[in-house]
Amino acid sequence: MADENEELPADEELPADEELPAPAEDAFEQLENDSPAERSGHVAVTDGRCMYVWGGYKNAQVRGFYDFYLPRDEIWIYNMETGRWKKSKTEGDVPPSMSGSCAVCVDRVVYLFGGHHARGNTNKFYMLNSRSTDKVLQWVRVECQGVPPSSKDKLGVWVYKNRLIFFGGYGYFPEGKQRGTFEFDETSFWNSGLPRGWNDHVHVLDLETFTWSQPITTGKTPSPRAAHACATVGNRGYVFGGRYRESRMNDFYYLNLDTWEWSEILTQGICPVGRSWHSLTPISSDHLFLFGGFTTDKQPLSDAWIYCISKNEWVQFEHNYSEKPRLWHTACASEEGEVIIFGGCANNLLAHSKAAHSNEILVFSLQPRSLVRLCLEAVICFKEMLASSWNCLPKHLLHSVNQRFGSNNTSGS
Repeated sequence: MADENEELPADEELPADEELPAPAEDAFEQLENDSPAERSGHVAVTDGRCMYVWGGYKNAQVRGFYDFYLPRDEIWIYNMETGRWKKSKTEGDVPPSMSGSCAVCVDRVVYLFGGHHARGNTNKFYMLNSRSTDKVLQWVRVECQGVPPSSKDKLGVWVYKNRLIFFGGYGYFPEGKQRGTFEFDETSFWNSGLPRGWNDHVHVLDLETFTWSQPITTGKTPSPRAAHACATVGNRGYVFGGRYRESRMNDFYYLNLDTWEWSEILTQGICPVGRSWHSLTPISSDHLFLFGGFTTDKQPLSDAWIYCISKNEWVQFEHNYSEKPRLWHTACASEEGEVIIFGGCANNLLAHSKAAHSNEILVFSLQPRSLVRLCLEAVICFKEMLASSWNCLPKHLLHSVNQRFGSNNTSGS
């Protein structure tokens, strides 16, 4: 899906004199490159060492297609130490090709919920064990107990005490009784399929029992929204911005994940403008990193901000990517104190012009690099001078040096 309330062009009704494109998920390309295709609306999660990328969509290469979903049976794995990509095929209960899904990685298991595929929204839940010794990674569709969330996409998630806590999103009206508010999007009544809308629902999935529940929340609840950004620090689930109707917001809240009390955060001084399709990443026990997004007047953003929890203030972060806006990208934190941005769109995704999807990696260094990292980079920088001495390196460092050669599509800040 291309926006919080707008379908991908491939899903729209076309005038009678235009040929109807084939279903988006059937329009796959065979990719033989050593890095993933450009995309937006994908998911990316990290186990600290590697980043796992799945799904999303891109522009079609064939005339008559607007865009299509990326192959559902492949996962791209990015080694955040060496900067190298590896493609892994998957089997089992493979999810349909989707955009706007929600994913996390807990103990090296990837969990995937929701999203939008060629036939609409879903509320199915999947898992993939990246620790598996099998040659091909296996997807498992999990049949959860309890009342699940409604089918939706562009929702947020927090991880706390072996539980996944989902918030908000855009999708179908709930079939059963749900705590919270659902607001229909009037424009969706004119589209084919079921009408959709925004919600402020909180759902909890226990990863030990795979049982859904809904807590009773108190405090000042955020408005329904989609394409917001969530981050977990301690027992707080933070949420910034997102879209509700025609507004892309810059309000800021946290949910106490022990007491289920909402609190609005009112900061002093400058703060980020309202946006959707941005990222919010924890970078320490006291800081969050915000990047990119899409404004109410449909401008893609390239600004970056750091929020200090203890000082309750935003500080704009200067970087080298001011000419590289991104929206509907992903962001993952590395063990080296970096935030790795992958993919996303660099222009107005809703315009009729061709979307500028990206497959570039943007690296934000937010703390000094380790001595080992600096030494490895020096070895690579002066490779002609030092190559004859490489065999003197410990085996694990020599392996890291060898793996770093051939890295591509990576930029540093």
